[in-house]
Amino acid sequence: MAVHRHLIASVLISVLLLQLAEADMTQGVGNAGDNSKLPKMDCGGACAARCQLSSRPRLCQRACGTCCARCNCVPPGTSGNLDVCPCYATMTTRDNKHKCP
Repeated sequence: MAVHRHLIASVLISVLLLQLAEADMTQGVGNAGDNSKLPKMDCGGACAARCQLSSRPRLCQRACGTCCARCNCVPPGTSGNLDVCPCYATMTTRDNKHKCP
């Protein structure tokens, strides 16, 4: 009878651990949010297009690359269109200025 109880207890614990592991895997890791399930985009090409008219293209591409790596998204065009990429739009610097060009 004691062996039967131990068997049932170990099965219940195993099921609980599997549920916790599955829930942890479905939540994802990092700041990417829903974009973590999407395939990685070509940040170099997207940022080159975004920064083509910038007066400081290297600085623009570096900031854009950081934002793209974190958000896996770059808004279309050379400026604006931030509503397409909420993660990109809300990222700020230490001085509370927009980080992403």
